[in-house]
Amino acid sequence: MDIIESLEILSPGPLTTVQDLGRYGFGRYGVPPSGALDSFSLRVGNLLVGNPETEAGLEITLMGFKARALTDLVVALCGGDLQPHLNDKPFDMWRSQIVRKGDTLSLKAPRTGCRAYLAVGGGISLRPVLASKSTNLTSKFGGYEGRALRKGDLLFSNAPDRHFKSAGKMFHSEGRPSYTGDWVLRVLPGSQDQDFPEEAKKAFYNSSFTVSSQSDRTGLRLSGPALHRKKDLGDSIISEGIVPGAIQVPGDAQPIILLVETVTGGYRKIATVISADLPLLGQIKPGDRIRFQEVSMREAMTALQESEDHIDILKKSSD
Repeated sequence: MDIIESLEILSPGPLTTVQDLGRYGFGRYGVPPSGALDSFSLRVGNLLVGNPETEAGLEITLMGFKARALTDLVVALCGGDLQPHLNDKPFDMWRSQIVRKGDTLSLKAPRTGCRAYLAVGGGISLRPVLASKSTNLTSKFGGYEGRALRKGDLLFSNAPDRHFKSAGKMFHSEGRPSYTGDWVLRVLPGSQDQDFPEEAKKAFYNSSFTVSSQSDRTGLRLSGPALHRKKDLGDSIISEGIVPGAIQVPGDAQPIILLVETVTGGYRKIATVISADLPLLGQIKPGDRIRFQEVSMREAMTALQESEDHIDILKKSSD
């Protein structure tokens, strides 16, 4: 295979990692899925540059990222608007474009959202660990040496010149998510929903919560009205398997939305974010406000189908 140098990291910003759609099937060994927090944006970016949607890309957080093209490439940037520039000119998002050898791509600061996803035609050439290229920062494996990217790191891609024909593709505006900073997340009742009195449930659904600065890829910590469990119940439960989007309430009665870097939880889950809204969790940043809206299973399935329909339109246009 024609694997060549494609990008040099000039500045990684606060946190840039290599992520694909995650590693699954290893939860029994305590291995979380990791992967892109906003999987929708990564999938779209990969399809725009002619990659399989499962290919790895760069998850870029907030600001300060800068990279130099080491060869001619087709790239796409999707997700949060972090004010991307190619050299000194604004760079369009949600569209595949050719960047030339020596060009510099930089992301200045978030206008909307929290994370942007850079897909490169030919992907990020790294050895998979447990069937995934995703970076597990806590356990230090996968991705680029099991760590966040640093200044001077060199990334490789497989035959990027074969992807030039994908340049100019655009993801239709109707399918692009809206990142407002004032979020309404749709949820289903959690597995311990019955352990909370009606007063706590009303507070959960009728109040807004602020995202704490202590949030990370493991979970979004929220502050708002206290969600006390029923008085005859203890602080915790026997640890059990959880899924991304589960909302657990620890002893301080402040909810935490679990993300992709954990596989068990020992606190009661009051609700779970529906699959269609999971990618939005990757765009929520500290200081944002969140409200929760309960929906039915049918509504959750319809929302997921609508999201996948937008992906399917892009796939068909790429055939």
